[in-house]
Amino acid sequence: MIALQGMEGDRLSIKQDERVREITIPHDAKIFEALRRMDSANRKLLILERNGKFFSLLSIGDIQRAIIRNVSLDTPVYRIVRQNIRIAHPTDSFEKIREMMLEHRTEFLPVINNGDVVNVYFWEDVFGKLQAKIKGEMDIPVVIMAGGKGTRLKPITNVIPKPLIPIGEKTILEMIIDRFHKYGVKDFYISLNYKSEMIKYYLGNLNLNDINIHYLEEQAPLGTAGSLSLLREKVEGRCFVTNCDILVNEDYKEVLDYHIESKSLLTIVGVIKTETIPYGLIESDENGRVIWINEKPTRSYVFNSGMYVIEKRALEFIPENRYLNMTDLVTALISAGEKVSYFPVSENSWIDIGEWDKYLRTLENYELVKRFFENW
Repeated sequence: MIALQGMEGDRLSIKQDERVREITIPHDAKIFEALRRMDSANRKLLILERNGKFFSLLSIGDIQRAIIRNVSLDTPVYRIVRQNIRIAHPTDSFEKIREMMLEHRTEFLPVINNGDVVNVYFWEDVFGKLQAKIKGEMDIPVVIMAGGKGTRLKPITNVIPKPLIPIGEKTILEMIIDRFHKYGVKDFYISLNYKSEMIKYYLGNLNLNDINIHYLEEQAPLGTAGSLSLLREKVEGRCFVTNCDILVNEDYKEVLDYHIESKSLLTIVGVIKTETIPYGLIESDENGRVIWINEKPTRSYVFNSGMYVIEKRALEFIPENRYLNMTDLVTALISAGEKVSYFPVSENSWIDIGEWDKYLRTLENYELVKRFFENW
């Protein structure tokens, strides 16, 4: 158990000690183990220790950069941490610590003395419910694909369209708009087909202040990418594209910066999923001779979240008024030799309500969903 001092000199409560244990892992833990810990603790930063001493800090950004470099998720985390990390010292005043956390949007800041973690300042303790400011704003339009029938959510979508399905006090469409608006986004293009008048009526009665809503009207269903052909004369450069049944808790500015730096024509926001197979897997040679048994192996893969950053030139690959799914567009770009990249996010950073069981699970965890958007 780590000995800690409270912010006012008192010993931290057991609950606070538990929070510290939740965010502390060995320096030689595997990347996939760190991802799981981040998901279970609902954090994007972890403390690494070695032989009971402070070793370093590991952020979700460290993991994302490693995955982009095709580093195996079985790699020990000490191999991917940055050299420059932010920590505090016992001599630092509370005001200095507060300023550091506010400037860098730090979830928590450990106080280190002779290799020991003697205190941990958590954002919620220092700032209460104050939301961290975003690191940078974006001057980029967002396209929300909202034309589908929501077949997997029937019978509710027989009455209301999927974009207007409520999560707590807001519809998912509003939550998507709110999230991007925090980054300074003002222009939204909404692709419509099924129950389009209902969506327009609902948005028309909201107080959207400085938000500009534009509609892309599909005369017939055009798939998850076909309606983007209607954008050609409307946007000047790149844009975000998102499905209307997903939420992603990520720094969108970092996604955009990565897209620009990678010089990609299209970037997919990919969700990292790891799972442990609860059996021993048998591997054999061509003669059926067993050569190895891998006991309860962990497998990892990345799947499409339903969010993208797309350059305007990619729109040239989309035929006008023809049904086209995003997978078809990606395939066409790759076949043409164009660069398609992905930006990885953790599984707990992604919410999908496109099916009944997923929607009901989201409602059951509504308080978690609220924190999902309030904190970061």
